[in-house]
Amino acid sequence: MLIELIPAALHEQRLDRVVSLISDISRASTATLISVGGVQVDGVIATAGKVKVREGQQVAIDTSLLPRKELPQPDPTISLDIVYQDLDVAVINKAPGMVVHPGAGNPVGTMVNGALALFPEMATVGDTLRPGVVHRLDAGTTGLMVMARTQKAYDFLVDALSRRDVTRKYVALVWGHPSVQEGIIDAPIGRDHRDPTKMAVMVDGKSARTKFDVVRLFDLPQPCALIECQLETGRTHQIRVHLDSIGHPVVGDATYGGARSSLSCSRPMLHATALSFAHPDSGEEMGFEVPIPDDMNQIVGRCS
Repeated sequence: MLIELIPAALHEQRLDRVVSLISDISRASTATLISVGGVQVDGVIATAGKVKVREGQQVAIDTSLLPRKELPQPDPTISLDIVYQDLDVAVINKAPGMVVHPGAGNPVGTMVNGALALFPEMATVGDTLRPGVVHRLDAGTTGLMVMARTQKAYDFLVDALSRRDVTRKYVALVWGHPSVQEGIIDAPIGRDHRDPTKMAVMVDGKSARTKFDVVRLFDLPQPCALIECQLETGRTHQIRVHLDSIGHPVVGDATYGGARSSLSCSRPMLHATALSFAHPDSGEEMGFEVPIPDDMNQIVGRCS
């Protein structure tokens, strides 16, 4: 049972839209769930999705009442760049455009489908609809992710992430020249009041902190900068939202103000370049780094 308080960003939104956003299910599945009594508002079973919710109301969602979804299937045709593997974990360098796990609009062709072909035991690890996944990258973001191959490793890594014991570093190409060489963006993130499908810096959002260091400045074709970011928290779209909030959106990020014709690209220029964590079994500190991918190199190469 998923229980959430309606934030200000979702005030006066239709219940079916809110349930779809919160539980990450399709509107069709939301309608089914409401019809079988799987949604409650302030303890009362909802009977229609068109009613509008108010800030502060409590919505309880029981997705177990949905018809059982088809579990992700292994797909050996999906090529994955495996950086490291052992009996407990697999570290993968995610390619641009690859969706991490099946979901609405992406039922197949995901990283999970490819991982299951290589590591079939992963099917029962963690959430069976997104097996082995302990953290995610947006489809347009490339770079390092760790997946769990055992339940013990999954529980350990999820706990380590919650304790902020996993180090994740990113490289981003952003518009403009930051006014300082290094800094910390400490600003809560929640759903955007104007567009609940997006995230934004919100007073009533969840705490979020991003460290950044300027690596290199460019003047042409427009002022921009290559920066390194380190996550202290892991909110949805955190780096993209934080950088946009200080006036330096990620180049190519159409969602958060970074799409411009002078450096046209098909995705945000954001790459998870380094990842470190204690091994779930041995406790040994593991560290991995990968260079930025070719498409991002080409965009950076156009800057001077």
